[in-house]
Amino acid sequence: MKIKVQVVIETDGGNMKAVENIAYLERGPLQPEDLGLTLDEAKNLLESMQRILVEQQVAEYLGQQTHCPGCGKKRLNKGQHHRLVYRTLFGKLQLPSVRLYHCGCQAHATRTFSPLAQLLTECTAPELLYLETKFASLMSYGLTVDLLQEVLPLGETINAVMVRNNVHTVGQRIDEALGEEQVFFIDGGYVHSNSQSSRKEGWFEVIAGKRVPAAGTSKRFAFVNNYEDKPKRRLFEVLKSKGVQPNQQVTFLSDGADTVRNLQLYLNANAEHILDWFHITMRLTVMRQMAKGLGPPGFDLRNHALKQLARIKWFLWHGNVFRTLQTVADLIMDFEADEAVAKEIKLLKKLEEFETYMRNNVGLIPNYGERWRYGETITTAFVESTINQVVSKRMVKKQQMRWSQHGAHLLLQVRTRVLNDELREKFRQWYPGFAQEVLMLKNAA
Repeated sequence: MKIKVQVVIETDGGNMKAVENIAYLERGPLQPEDLGLTLDEAKNLLESMQRILVEQQVAEYLGQQTHCPGCGKKRLNKGQHHRLVYRTLFGKLQLPSVRLYHCGCQAHATRTFSPLAQLLTECTAPELLYLETKFASLMSYGLTVDLLQEVLPLGETINAVMVRNNVHTVGQRIDEALGEEQVFFIDGGYVHSNSQSSRKEGWFEVIAGKRVPAAGTSKRFAFVNNYEDKPKRRLFEVLKSKGVQPNQQVTFLSDGADTVRNLQLYLNANAEHILDWFHITMRLTVMRQMAKGLGPPGFDLRNHALKQLARIKWFLWHGNVFRTLQTVADLIMDFEADEAVAKEIKLLKKLEEFETYMRNNVGLIPNYGERWRYGETITTAFVESTINQVVSKRMVKKQQMRWSQHGAHLLLQVRTRVLNDELREKFRQWYPGFAQEVLMLKNAA
């Protein structure tokens, strides 16, 4: 069996304008491996069809530009041709671009212009840019290149540096849409820096969060703490996008770190700020494990430490900060009284850090037991999963990469839009034709 695939182009009046053969296929006795099109055949078919379609589109458009729309006079051709490089889903195109003289019926800043260059201000088609940024936000730049080259007829026209630059461009465009700074549930994580001068021995802090409304879908956001210059505005836009009013009750839960705590304060006049129970219990669990290592079960100091830590947790569960701080201070004094133990014990340092942590967040500790009985939120354990989803999976775990603050921040803007299922809507705002193409595909299906 022989198959010939043709492209037939007609004018608006229905007259046949051109017929071009784009593929010849042969099939022998039916086998599973040659049922229908192979991937290579499909890629070659799409590449050939794309080339012919674009040639006709460009020729028709340039033909429309040869006459002045004001007076109808034919424009003069400067006689110099060059080619524009335009990357699409189905290959890189070399488009002929002519330069024409402006008509004298109107004043212009330049004598000549290139109609195609004015129309195609970017070198990458919106759909290809969308796929590059979407996949690169979910996996490494190198894997993104491998995936796109495997399924699309892109050849060697795409590489990791190009994808990274496109992601940064889209991230910068998203970032610039943010308004001016103004006076959730948020947490922080760390990303490996490509500069050893960064804080925490080559790491820098990333703030990520998730808004969980009583009804509806959640929304994630993230930014690099030291790089972002409008953090409060970013949180404000997250709340605003979900219809939160200035006088509406909002509950913020955080881990109590200075960067996170200061960020959410004064954002909403009717906001309630709560220290996350999950982070409190994590600290208590660590100290409890350390206390178990003080000696055998019958050791007095070990039993005393475990008993006091249990009391601290009970006091905190009921919101009794005064008794919590008092018990912590007493336990610290008990350890300091035994000089032999105090020199070796790490638990003493953890207790001192916990005391400071409680004093810094004394105004954020409610009656957790009462809130829990009434079904109110007391923990941001789900935000820990957000940190893992937004930051760790792409930028830390199993990723042998170092990040600049600029690059990490822009990637986070793209990644959160992808996880929120908002990237396609952004492209529809930037490229009105992008929405029409999607609708046409749905109608055809």
